[in-house]
Amino acid sequence: MAHHPHNALTARAMPRLVEPGRYADGGGLYLLVAPGGSRSWMLRTVVRGKRSDIGLGSATLVPLADAREEARRLRRIARAGGDPLSDRRHARRGVPTFEDAAKQVHSTHAAAFKNEKHRKQWLASLKGVFASFGAKRVDAVTSADVLAALSGDWLKRPETSRRVLQRVRIVLEWCKAQGFCSGDNPTDGVTKVLPKHRAVRNHHPALAYQQLPTFIRALRTSDAGEIVRLAFEFMILCAARTSEVLNATWSEIDRKGKTWTIPAGRMKAGVEHRVPLPNRCLEILDRVKELSDGGTYVFPGRRPNKALSNMVFLMTLRRMKREDLTAHGFRSTFRDWSAERTNFSRAACEAALAHALRDKTEAAYNRTDLFEKRRQLMALWSAFATAKQADVTALRA
Repeated sequence: MAHHPHNALTARAMPRLVEPGRYADGGGLYLLVAPGGSRSWMLRTVVRGKRSDIGLGSATLVPLADAREEARRLRRIARAGGDPLSDRRHARRGVPTFEDAAKQVHSTHAAAFKNEKHRKQWLASLKGVFASFGAKRVDAVTSADVLAALSGDWLKRPETSRRVLQRVRIVLEWCKAQGFCSGDNPTDGVTKVLPKHRAVRNHHPALAYQQLPTFIRALRTSDAGEIVRLAFEFMILCAARTSEVLNATWSEIDRKGKTWTIPAGRMKAGVEHRVPLPNRCLEILDRVKELSDGGTYVFPGRRPNKALSNMVFLMTLRRMKREDLTAHGFRSTFRDWSAERTNFSRAACEAALAHALRDKTEAAYNRTDLFEKRRQLMALWSAFATAKQADVTALRA
């Protein structure tokens, strides 16, 4: 086989090459002349053990000197074990801005969001970041950019800021996996130079458990609608979250088995949760059945097949002039009562709240939801909460 010539082509001689064919310049670079007279450049080289022909564009638009320079660049990539074809596809695709990349990640993760609210919050939480460096290409984002975007709210809104940092990290990791950027993630080490957050927990305002029977009686005579009153009491007696009660459907209720089974998709921890229903809860369900029109939801709103507003319990508390309380706080009321007035195990009390055990060793050995124990616990809770006298004798399991 003849050796390829070295720089055999010249700019002056090229116009005279009119016969269709392939004209070598050297180093695998060829000028291709098509039967119709069009001219283009091609590089023939070996990429990861395989011969590859790579087009370098029209000879009318790409001068000989530029074609040689591009051929040299691509050969260097191939000799280093890279894939010049992949690199060129990536270059044509373009590196996205951080905001565009974040929106792509958000779209990719759509199926993983627990609910519509979470899906909207994920992207909305990055608005400050978009304003700071959202227009930058992801391969140009630096740790200084991340630091500047987070510094303003880092101490004012610690929990939100930590979530934002985590989401920025996810976006940049995705970009790295896509080949848009390389090297260390700009979020690495940022927390080391930001002020440390104080370990302060903001607990939901909760009612002292000794006052609960009085509160239940006041709730029953409040001017809230009957379905709202029943839903609120049901939530307290089940020690459930607001959203779990408001979105409860009749298909989740086993009246005969006295059980309410909340599917994993509606639980904070993403795990199915069974709630034993004491007799008062069954009475509430029977009454709601009489009041409702047979729709999907246990506690329907004004329109058929539409749940009550997620603000309904808060508004009820305001009407009762109990702005010092929150609906979620009644879970704390239950937890305080169960710890101080019963001998049920911590695991049973935490399971009643659908809390995952923090101790990994304990969680590994805990293979039951303690349902029968919890049925006893919730029956005692209901008896205490609906007692006629506020001063209730201590209950022991």
